[in-house]
Amino acid sequence: MTVIASTAVPRRMPVALGACLLSFAAFWVAQRAAHVSMVDLMVYRAEGATVRAGGDLYALRATAAQLPATYPPFAALLFTPLSLLGTGSLRALATAGNLVLLVVFVRLSLRLAGHTRVETAWWASAVAVWCEPVWTTLRYGQINLLLAVLVLWDLSRRPGGRWAGVGIGLAAAVKLTPALFAVFLLATGAVARRRHRTGPWLRHARGAACGFAWATLLAAAVLPYDSWRFWTDAVFRADRVGHPEETANQALRGVLARALHTPEPGAPWAAAAALVAVAGLAVAVVAELRGERAYAVVCCALTALLVSPVSWSHHWVWCVPLVLLLGVRGHRAAAVGTLAVFCSYALWWVPHADGRPELRQGPLELALSGLYAATACLVLACALPARGTVRPSRTSRTA
Repeated sequence: MTVIASTAVPRRMPVALGACLLSFAAFWVAQRAAHVSMVDLMVYRAEGATVRAGGDLYALRATAAQLPATYPPFAALLFTPLSLLGTGSLRALATAGNLVLLVVFVRLSLRLAGHTRVETAWWASAVAVWCEPVWTTLRYGQINLLLAVLVLWDLSRRPGGRWAGVGIGLAAAVKLTPALFAVFLLATGAVARRRHRTGPWLRHARGAACGFAWATLLAAAVLPYDSWRFWTDAVFRADRVGHPEETANQALRGVLARALHTPEPGAPWAAAAALVAVAGLAVAVVAELRGERAYAVVCCALTALLVSPVSWSHHWVWCVPLVLLLGVRGHRAAAVGTLAVFCSYALWWVPHADGRPELRQGPLELALSGLYAATACLVLACALPARGTVRPSRTSRTA
């Protein structure tokens, strides 16, 4: 029996790896069969070409859909090398790179939750690639997995390290939403100081601020006009990215726009976003101070997605660490139910073509098109009661 057990463990790894590669190969074939355009990747490529040509970045309209540049100027600097590749090579490279990032993301998520078996990451990646946010991320050639990996790499390392905060700062310089993680660290440090506790949170927040400032100032030095345009105008115009009521927008603003049948929910959204921001950060801070960093990180991510003016469905790749955390900590039914939500593609079952039909949704359509936001709110509501049943991860115990 001992011999059988000792040989079974090494066999698990190649089986898990083979299953993951087979799933990825099927995914690649399915994406090619669907003739995915990777339209966002083409916008990134156009941004890089505009920087190289010295053009007006925020006057850009790329692809047949006439999509604008919406990220900070630092992102356009990073996109410059993309303009050196042909579209076919770029699409293949982006797909392969995102699949690798998915495995890294899953591995970091498991490590944060305190799970160390490597073969689990292969099995989980084989499944995660088919959930709607990941599928759509690769379909559009998006950078969501890269930003999530930067944040998780930063928050799953030993606290107080030399590069603490750099990952969050760089991610926020590319896309502003990850900046809420720095706010979370700052709030945790402030609460800890009031309770006469010491910890690395304030230093971590300073590192994130310095990383963001360095990247933003670099972009300002290279692209002064575009930086001025972005930080004085484009950053305040959420309407540049699309209609808020679109079914793909799973932020509170999108849910309220559909529920109230108005293209701009205005004051109701501002009030709801402020309430959720305070409550979500409070839940994350309490979890962090109790040594439950995995729950704190997931709750902070969900809060950021909810309060952002626009959180397209592909931004919700944070469902991956959420499902893994629930599964690792023994909440199997909740993990299966959450996985079912994000693998159902239910938000696309409602009318979403031209003519803005989302403004005329009925009760069932509203429920289907708000599943992500509803799930996030439910997780935040249940996080505090659940805190007594979880075990601190290795990373959070060192905090």
